[in-house]
Amino acid sequence: MATSYAGRLDPRHAPRLWWLAALCWVEALAVGAYLYAAPERVESLRYLFYPFVWITVGAAAVLWTDPPRASGRARLAAGGVAVAYFVTLASLAGLVSVDFAALLGGSHGHVATARHPTGWQFSLAAPGWGPRVGYAGEVVSGTFVPYRVAGYLALAYLVYAAVLDAAKSALSGALGLVSCVGCTFPLVGGLVAGAAGGTGVVSALQALSVDISTLVFVVAAALLAFGPSLAERARR
Repeated sequence: MATSYAGRLDPRHAPRLWWLAALCWVEALAVGAYLYAAPERVESLRYLFYPFVWITVGAAAVLWTDPPRASGRARLAAGGVAVAYFVTLASLAGLVSVDFAALLGGSHGHVATARHPTGWQFSLAAPGWGPRVGYAGEVVSGTFVPYRVAGYLALAYLVYAAVLDAAKSALSGALGLVSCVGCTFPLVGGLVAGAAGGTGVVSALQALSVDISTLVFVVAAALLAFGPSLAERARR
C-alpha cells in the first residue's frame, strides 16, 4: 500500500518528541507514586509495565503519523471506518457488549439484570488499569479501561490515515487496505481467541493474555505506522 503519510524522519516530528517525553515522565511519576503508596497491591512489575507500553506506543504512533490531505467526503468515510474499527476492537476485548435478545424485545436481558446490578460502577486500580468506569444496562454494557481505550483509539487513528491514503489510489489502494496486516492483526487475534473460548488452550493461555494482546498491539501499531514507508523503500 503506497503511503507517504507516516514513518519518515521529518523536522515537524521533533517538537512532538517533547510531548512524548512529557507523557513518559507523567507515566513514570504515576507508577512511582503507586508503588510508594500501595506496594502490596502490585501483583507484578509487568502488571504496571504493560499499560505504560500501550499508552506510550500508541501516542508515539499517533504523533508520528500525518494523515494525507483529502476531501471532506473521504475524511467522513475514513472516520466511519475508524469508528467501526474501534467499536469492533472494543467488542472483541469485552469493553463493550450488547444483549441482542434484550434489544429485540426478548426476556434474556431481564433475566440477566435480575442477577447482575445495573447502573454505573467506579473502581480505582493501578495507573493505566484504572480508574475504571463501567456501565451495566439491560441492553448495552461497557467498561472504560484507560490503557485499552487509549491503545484502540491509537489504532483507529492509524486506520483512519490508512483509509485516506487508500482513497487516493482507488482500487489498488483499497485492495492494499484489505490486505493490510496491521489493520487485521488485532481483529484476527481477537476472533481466534473468541472462537476458541472455553477450551483448554485458552485456559492455558489465560495467564499470558495480557502479554499476547500487548505483543499484538505493538506489532499492529508498528506495521501501521512504519510499514508503508518500509514498503515504499523496498520498491525503490
